[in-house]
Amino acid sequence: MTFLVSLLLAVTVQVHHWQVPVVVNQDVAVAAVTVPEGVTPQWNIKAKGLPCKALQNAYVKDNLLYVRIDGSRVKDLAKPFSLSVKAKGLKVEQSGALNHRLAIRVRSAGDDGVAAYRIPGLVTSHKGTLIATYDIRHNNAYDLQGDIDVGISRSTDGGLTWGPMITAMDMGEYGGLPQDVNGIGDPCIVVDEVTGDILLFAAWTHGGKAGQAAWWTAGDGFEPAQTPQLMMARSKDDGLTWSTPVNLTRQIKQEAWHFTFQGPGRGITMADGTLVVPFQHQEADRTPAAGVMYSTDRGETWHVHEYAKINTTESQVAEVEPGVLMLNMRDNRKTGRAVYVTKDFGRTWAPHASDGQLVEPVCMASLLKEGNLLLFSNPADPEHRRYLTIQISEDGGVNWTRRLLLDEGYSWGYSCLTMIDKNTVGILYESSQAHMTFQAVRLKDIR
Repeated sequence: MTFLVSLLLAVTVQVHHWQVPVVVNQDVAVAAVTVPEGVTPQWNIKAKGLPCKALQNAYVKDNLLYVRIDGSRVKDLAKPFSLSVKAKGLKVEQSGALNHRLAIRVRSAGDDGVAAYRIPGLVTSHKGTLIATYDIRHNNAYDLQGDIDVGISRSTDGGLTWGPMITAMDMGEYGGLPQDVNGIGDPCIVVDEVTGDILLFAAWTHGGKAGQAAWWTAGDGFEPAQTPQLMMARSKDDGLTWSTPVNLTRQIKQEAWHFTFQGPGRGITMADGTLVVPFQHQEADRTPAAGVMYSTDRGETWHVHEYAKINTTESQVAEVEPGVLMLNMRDNRKTGRAVYVTKDFGRTWAPHASDGQLVEPVCMASLLKEGNLLLFSNPADPEHRRYLTIQISEDGGVNWTRRLLLDEGYSWGYSCLTMIDKNTVGILYESSQAHMTFQAVRLKDIR
C-alpha cells in the first residue's frame, strides 16, 4: 500500500514592530517574512477596512512582504485597516492581523525631474483646501546654497488626491547669477484667518558658491550680497497663484545678525487676528536663537523682539491661551525640545513646564492647537530620525498622554500638522517611503 504524505511547511510572518505608512499606488513593505528555501508561497491577503478590490498584488522580496493598494478605490484615508495573511498550502506562523494606516505620496525623488523634496509646511484654507509647501531641490538633497525653489501642492478632497505642483517662489537668475546661487527655500506658510489670504515665507540666498552651506557662510548686514533675505509671497486665490515676493529683511533683522529666516513649517492667526510666524537667526557670534515675528496689519509690516532661548533653531508656535504664545524649538544641546511661552509677543519669555521633556533627535517638529488639545509630531527617538509619532496633550502641553506611531523607519523626519476637520488631523512629513508623505488621522485613534 502506498501512502501519500503531505508536508506542511511554515512561513513565518513577523507582525510586531513593523509600522510604515502604506502608500497607495506604491509597493510598500508591510511585514517581515521568512520563507523556506525552494518554496514560492501563493499569498492570500485580505484587508479589513478596505474595499475588496483595493489590494492589487502581493509578493516577497528580500524577506519582506510587499503589497500595493489601489488609491482609486480608497474612500476614507483616515480609516485604519488590517491585513490578514495566509499562504496557500503553507502554514503561516504569527499571521494574526497586521494593522496599518494609509498614506498618500505627495512628492518623491524624480517627480518632475527633481532630485529631492524637503521641508514640509501644511495649512487648511478657508475653503477647506489642504495646501502643502516644500523645497524643490532640483539637483540634490543639500540645503541652501543651491538651485532650490518653493513648491506648492493642493488637495481639495482631504488629501486623497493632490494637484500638479505649483512653483510659488523662484528667484531665477537675479543679479545676472545662475539659479544655483539664487536658491530660495525652508518655507513657512500661514493662513490669515481674517482675510483668507495665504502668506508664504522663505529664505533667499544670493551669490556664494553652489553646494556650499549658506548656514555657515552667511554674513551680517542687510543686502542680498551680504546676507540671506527673508521673503514673503501672498495668495488670494486659495494657493493657485502667488504674488511676486517682497523682501522683509530690514523689517526684522538686526545688522549684526547673520542668517535670519522663518520657521520653517507653519504660522498661526491668533484669536485677536494677529499673524505670528516662528523665526530664527544667528547672533553676531553665529550662535542661533529662535523667536517669533508678528504682524497686526495683515502682513504689511512685521515686528521682532527678543529670542526665546539661545542655541535653538527650527520652531513652531501655538496660542495656548488667549494672548499666550508657546514656542516649541529644536534644541541643539540635544537635551529634548525647548519649550518657552510669552504673553507679550516675545518681549519677555519664560520656560514652560515641559521644557526639555519631549524627546527628539535634534530635528524640526510640528505643534498645533485644536480646541482644548495640543498636538505635536516629531521623530520620537533621542538619537535617530525614526519613530515619527503624533502626540496629544490635554493639559496645555504639561503631559503628553496620547500618541500614535506612524512610521518607525528612518527618514529626514520633518513634519507639519493641520486640521482637516474638527475630528481629523492631517500630517505632511518626510517619511521612510516618500519625500513628502501625507496621512489623515482621526483624533480618536491617537490613544
